[in-house]
Amino acid sequence: MGTITWPEGIDARPIDKGDAEAWAELLAAREKVDQEGENYDADDLIEELEDAQLDTSRDTVGLWAGGRMIAYGKVYASSSVVDVARIRTEGTVHPEWRRQGIGTAMLRWLIQRAGEVHTEKHPDTKGEINTATISTNVGADRLLRTFGFEECRYFFDMKRPLDSAVPEAALADGLRLAQFDPVMDEDLRVTHNEAFRDHWGSTPRDPESWKNWVTGSRAFRRGQSYVVLDGDTIAAYVLGYEWVADTEATGIKELYIGQVGTLRDYRGRGLARATLAKVLTEAVQAGFQRAGLGVDADNPTGALGLYEGLGFSIHSKWITYRLPL
Repeated sequence: MGTITWPEGIDARPIDKGDAEAWAELLAAREKVDQEGENYDADDLIEELEDAQLDTSRDTVGLWAGGRMIAYGKVYASSSVVDVARIRTEGTVHPEWRRQGIGTAMLRWLIQRAGEVHTEKHPDTKGEINTATISTNVGADRLLRTFGFEECRYFFDMKRPLDSAVPEAALADGLRLAQFDPVMDEDLRVTHNEAFRDHWGSTPRDPESWKNWVTGSRAFRRGQSYVVLDGDTIAAYVLGYEWVADTEATGIKELYIGQVGTLRDYRGRGLARATLAKVLTEAVQAGFQRAGLGVDADNPTGALGLYEGLGFSIHSKWITYRLPL
């Protein structure tokens, strides 16, 4: 764990799959206080640890006291870079253990490890650390600023109850909607990389990370994922997910819209609206009670207005912070 000094009485070690239940309990305790709207079970967290880009022995740390995980930290970097090597960090401290210097020590560890990851993976590219927190977490904001982090981007978490009618939206002649089929997977990955090329912070997904985080994720819902086809070309797409742990924690069955993309040559023709309308309709039929999604406040394609036009409203605001390396 480098030269970081942890508070007395706390054991620090990398997180492995056997820690997933304890990790999930820590995150559940955080959610009760911080109200971020995120709930995960042990299987979700095991899936995170299986990411090939994550060296769990060096990129994760769990802090333990009295047989419980009381804090964790994780550092992640994509294998590809577009403009800046963004090293992403996350972590939390159990609410009962806050304001005892643990968060400060954890942030020192995250910064140290992020610098090492940058040197190891992208030494010839300008780098920065990115981390995000819900805007209501005043303590996290204060701590990050103490270490020199600055706000750099804002995101909205949006929700839409599915008890109201979904607006109708039609496609132009020659285009058709189709439910996702695994045979489309590679073409969809390529389309996604192209569609998100002008989105802040996005880097191309290789086949392995695409499988791990997108269509191979246990949360992915094929029945609520659709593409727009122009012949054999995937022109647009909307992909849906469901986190079982979230449904169990909230009592609300929510379809999370994880990706909405349209190729540049097809933008401005209502493809995203039509695809979203189809996905929302399918969600209602499948028994979902609410839809949710996240959007960059400065999205270059006007996505915020699109979502508001389909009945979504802002539920919470997230802030991404940066620290140059």
